[in-house]
Amino acid sequence: MVAAISNGVPSAYRSQMQKNLDKDTLDRVVIVEPSCDGPPWEPVMVRRIQAMSVEERTSVMKTVRSYIEVPRQVIMKEQVSDTSFQGLLTPLNLDPMEPLEKMLFFYIYGLLLRECAVIEVVSSHLVGLLQLSHQMSSQREGIALTIGIASISHLEKVWTVMEHVGHTCFLRWSFAPIEGQDPDIHWKWFGSTSLLCYGQIAIHTKEHILPWVDNIASRMVYYFSCSYCDDILKSSFLSATIMLLRALKREHSTWNYKFTQIPELVQCLLYIIEKEPNYLVSLFRQKIILAIVGLSNLRPQFKPLVKSKILETCLRSMYTLPPTEKLKSCLPPMESEPDISDVTVLYQKSMHALNLLLQNFISENESLDEICFLLQHTEPWLMSDSSHERKRVVQSIFLLLRHVVENLKLTKEAMPSELGHQIGLLMLLWWDQDKVIRSHSRQCVYLLLLLLTQQKDSVAEFMHLNKLKNYEAKTSREPEVKFDPVVKALNKNLTMAQHTQMLLTLLQGLCSHNHLRCELASQLLLTIFENNFIKSEQVAETIHGLFQELPCIMFKNIQKTMIKAVTVLGTQHTQETVAVMLSLGHPSERQLIPLWKALANNQQLARKVVILLYMKLKLRPSRDLITINTRAELFSLLALGTIYELLYIREYKATVRWAFAGILLGLLSQLHYLFELDMVEDLSDYQEDILETRFLSPCRTCLEALKGLFWTTNYWEVFAYLKLMQGWELFERMETYTEGVTLLARAMAHYDCEVKAVLGQAFISLKSPEERDNIIGILLITEFLHSQEITQYASRRTMGNFLNLGLTKSNQLVRALSLKGLSSVQMCPKKVALLRAQLTGMLESFLRPEPYDILGLMLLLGDILRSLGSQGIGPASLKMAQHLLHLFEDDRSDVRGGAIFLYGDVIHSGGKKFHQMLQCHAFQALVPLLFHMADSCPKVVMKTKFTFFRCAILLKWEFRKELFSRLAWGQGLGAENDIFIYTVESNFGNYHKFLMQAVRYLESHDPNLKFIAMKFIGGLLQDYFTDLCFYLKKNDMKFLGKYFESLKEDKDSRSRRFYWNFLEDFTELTHYVIMNS
Repeated sequence: MVAAISNGVPSAYRSQMQKNLDKDTLDRVVIVEPSCDGPPWEPVMVRRIQAMSVEERTSVMKTVRSYIEVPRQVIMKEQVSDTSFQGLLTPLNLDPMEPLEKMLFFYIYGLLLRECAVIEVVSSHLVGLLQLSHQMSSQREGIALTIGIASISHLEKVWTVMEHVGHTCFLRWSFAPIEGQDPDIHWKWFGSTSLLCYGQIAIHTKEHILPWVDNIASRMVYYFSCSYCDDILKSSFLSATIMLLRALKREHSTWNYKFTQIPELVQCLLYIIEKEPNYLVSLFRQKIILAIVGLSNLRPQFKPLVKSKILETCLRSMYTLPPTEKLKSCLPPMESEPDISDVTVLYQKSMHALNLLLQNFISENESLDEICFLLQHTEPWLMSDSSHERKRVVQSIFLLLRHVVENLKLTKEAMPSELGHQIGLLMLLWWDQDKVIRSHSRQCVYLLLLLLTQQKDSVAEFMHLNKLKNYEAKTSREPEVKFDPVVKALNKNLTMAQHTQMLLTLLQGLCSHNHLRCELASQLLLTIFENNFIKSEQVAETIHGLFQELPCIMFKNIQKTMIKAVTVLGTQHTQETVAVMLSLGHPSERQLIPLWKALANNQQLARKVVILLYMKLKLRPSRDLITINTRAELFSLLALGTIYELLYIREYKATVRWAFAGILLGLLSQLHYLFELDMVEDLSDYQEDILETRFLSPCRTCLEALKGLFWTTNYWEVFAYLKLMQGWELFERMETYTEGVTLLARAMAHYDCEVKAVLGQAFISLKSPEERDNIIGILLITEFLHSQEITQYASRRTMGNFLNLGLTKSNQLVRALSLKGLSSVQMCPKKVALLRAQLTGMLESFLRPEPYDILGLMLLLGDILRSLGSQGIGPASLKMAQHLLHLFEDDRSDVRGGAIFLYGDVIHSGGKKFHQMLQCHAFQALVPLLFHMADSCPKVVMKTKFTFFRCAILLKWEFRKELFSRLAWGQGLGAENDIFIYTVESNFGNYHKFLMQAVRYLESHDPNLKFIAMKFIGGLLQDYFTDLCFYLKKNDMKFLGKYFESLKEDKDSRSRRFYWNFLEDFTELTHYVIMNS
């Protein structure tokens, strides 16, 4: 029996039998064959009992019974008056002065009952025996001993009596107690006595144990479950289990018997060990674990769920104990303080029992699958934050693996993928601060590799790994031993599935709070990647794992290392890497960006990535093959979203510029394709000024990518050209799509935006079998024919060949545009003279005071200007510009708008010879254009902003990009003030000229123009007063005074208010100018 434990402390009333059992060595408890013979005096005593008459036996049994009922533990010999009983004691040769132990009476009582042939007498005595008090431990053990001995001859009667008393007295007591009242002490520990009884029955049943074993085990489980659960019950159950195992070990047929109650017994033992306190004062844990080892040797073998529960419970019970050096200090107050060496021995024996449990499990199933199963339950402790827990589990694994390598031969060939995960966990301990953990974790990896080579029967590799293992053992004192050899060995010996699991485990290690562990994981992964140990089939899972872990990495240097690793992986497996990254999620997810950035660290790799995305973009299945559910999975849409994101990643800026033409044609073709699929949701409802993060529809994504392509590659003038002309809106409908492409090509030709490269792509598109590509290609080619540099990029013959190719296409628009291109001045130089002659005649009509159909004339003049393109119109441009400037003030809004818009074309049509003069003229138009931004007609305002912007570019203002931002998106007084500042500051020394131009609008009949003129003049007077004093002349002041004084009597209150507000400033300005003249 095992000592009773009270909260982990030996209780004061522990019996001698329990003390003796506690002193048993580790092996004697379960393994050593117990003695089956009784004491040497038993045969003589039995013969004397058999020689007694019935009356003598009855008298002796009464006598013994009376002494058993006495509460004293010892009885003096002289107190025994029964002569027959004294005769039984004669063979013992007892010292007359020594007292008789009460346990002797229980033993003799058992012999008397065993030899009694009258069943009714036996039954009566057994019932009386079980109704004695069960409070004292010696009483419970004595009753159990008597019951056990009596069962040798009367097993069925003993069983019947046990059942009867259990179902009557015990059950009545179990349900009788009222809540809040103490139960009857007499029956409180009857369950513990019963457990000991069943254990003694098992011991004494001998060869008859197997027919009764399941019933015995069932009753043990029953009494443990129904009894008052305290340390006495736990101790009794463990004692009974050990006695049952001893009895079974003695029976040779045990190994062929199929037991039914073993899992239930194990469950009870696990419950006991779960309730153990978190310190050591006895071998209780050890004996429970060894009892489980004994049960595991019985048939049938434990099911995986039972094994898992055993491992989880036993590992937790041992590994969570305080560190070895603190085991003594964690003990509760005790009467006698234990020696620290005793506590250490308890710990060592308990750990040895745990190691025996692991070895026993692997002996039952000698395979790598079983090793993985066992290691799986150690994983939580391998990742523990407590060093002593990691140390214990690594030592257990090391001892287990060493035992397997040295003593077992794995017979079942298996290559479980989970082994890779467990190897990864062990590798993450290679840089642990504890040298024992470092050493054992490395040794464990080598031992696992040795087992793998055994499976493959590779003798040479086994010898090589063994040498490496021995070398590692010698150099393990170094905290950071090079791990290249073992990484190579792992790559060679692990299956792909195992290697992948190892990689995923190392990736998970990147998110540890331990910086050293993160650093180790990153360096291991980088080494694996750099040695090209990742196969193409592993790329998907590797990237998926990295994608999940990268956002959780706490340390920046680890992030940098992994970005470098991704670059290496992308270089080796570019196609697979891009394909996987496209499938990771919506391209707009922020956590994808670092991975794409990593692929841009190498210029050649970045170009490969963009090319692959372009190729994915071209995977456009026909509408018939696409369902609503598969739309979102289209590779072309994923590539589209990714390209859109890459445009705004700084690392891809040079690559996007390099691939500009291909991306442009790809986006234009993709937008047309999306129109074909009718995927135009939310395209026209987009609002640029909303800053919140939102998912864009495919069409909107494509259009925004198209716009972003020009903005991010610093071709912002093209972007601005379309923005101010509302040209981007043309791409929002299929009906105006071709107009949008035409306008875009016109802007690109005007600003020489990648014309050569785009022209080359347009030629390729014209040769494509896809109709949409033909349309895009011919639209670009025909518009590029008006570019000044077109002759540098393609000969007239080449252009003619492609235009003739367009005539062979089935699409009517393509043929019409091809014909138009063939008739252009670039292809027919003789048309230049004809167009100029036609322009001269039109210009005469246009310059008349009241020309007929002036709007039609302006449209025709604009067409001629675009047709002549780089040829220009020479001096006629100045005449047209001057006349158009006067038309800015026409009362008809459509005339004003047409004149302002045409003016932007005219100032760029004079050629190099008249470029400077047209610049001067553009300066004269600045103030009128600035004021017409407040025009009452919205269309005029739009055209004014466009022409004003073109003038700013022509004049090469410094803040052109900022000016465009205000023109496009600015609102309110802030935008007006910024545009005013950009205009004035970009024309240093010309402030007085602006004032002289602006003052004329003080007499304008348009209230909006008049009001904006006052605001402009007021700003000049306030902010540039000193400069005006320096540049203005006396005659200028007379001219200004004339208009200024006219405001004094103006009917408009705003004009009069302006006059009085700035009268003092104007007077002072006049004074300074006259003084300086």
